[in-house]
Amino acid sequence: MLSLRTLARSVPRTALRSLAISSRSAVSRPVSTVPKNTFLQSSLKQATRPSYATFSTSQAFKQNADGDVELVAKLEDELKHEKASGLTDLESSVQNIQYVLQNNSWEVKDVPGEQEVVLMKKFGKEEIRLTFTVADLQNLSEQDEFDDAALGDEMDFQSGHQAANRGASGNVAQNPEDSVSTAGHEDLERDLEPSFPARVNVTIEKPSNGALLIQTLVQDGIFQVEEVSYFSKPDLAHAQTAEKDWARQSLYAGPPFENLDEDLQTFMERYLEERGINAELANMIPDYIQVKEQKEYVRWLENVKNFVAA
Repeated sequence: MLSLRTLARSVPRTALRSLAISSRSAVSRPVSTVPKNTFLQSSLKQATRPSYATFSTSQAFKQNADGDVELVAKLEDELKHEKASGLTDLESSVQNIQYVLQNNSWEVKDVPGEQEVVLMKKFGKEEIRLTFTVADLQNLSEQDEFDDAALGDEMDFQSGHQAANRGASGNVAQNPEDSVSTAGHEDLERDLEPSFPARVNVTIEKPSNGALLIQTLVQDGIFQVEEVSYFSKPDLAHAQTAEKDWARQSLYAGPPFENLDEDLQTFMERYLEERGINAELANMIPDYIQVKEQKEYVRWLENVKNFVAA
């Protein structure tokens, strides 16, 4: 049995076909006694009745279009600002990067649109790779808020300490620890300005002898070694696929570096320094991350603007 929807769709074709046949036929037909409002006629009216949307699509489209225009204008404004001042503010970082790369044998793999950077060099028969990412800079917001709060608490404590030292005349009672000059204090702050931490993986590979994976944290011009692992298969040290990363995690990775004998730690740090993994490079990597992140942000703004405006 046909459904009501199928019957309604077939009604116009059936009615037109019956009308054509009756016009060609000379045989008179008896007058039908069927009432006017038959089920067939009501179905015909329902099938031929035009349908309208219950809302105005033109108004919604116009609202979206206005929003697109405003978004593109804001993106263009942000682009102008970043192109005018973004890399200018990082000029000293750019100079430091150029100096370190020009005076060392590091080759750089920096693909536009990707957040990972690779430094490569040869040391004798060894192949050395350093990898780091701009994600370390992007994940600093929560830590910055914590540091700002801690700095505010420290400043409040110092203000209270100075108020407690004030005498009746309003002069500050000088304690021995308060005798540092203001100029010397400002110089000390500039010298001790901290950099953000960046994770750097170092792989040292020898042909047919496997590879070392040295996981470090770079901050304030220091490579802080966290773990040293050996792999007989060099591809496990790189672990660029989930399968290899899983296989690497199932192997013994060695003890935490800080648990090793102090002399062993010292010789391992010297091992890295002789291969150019030193303070100069440790100071350059945070600069490179900042410059890379700025370039990627400008590229992101351009891509989003072009997409919305298309």
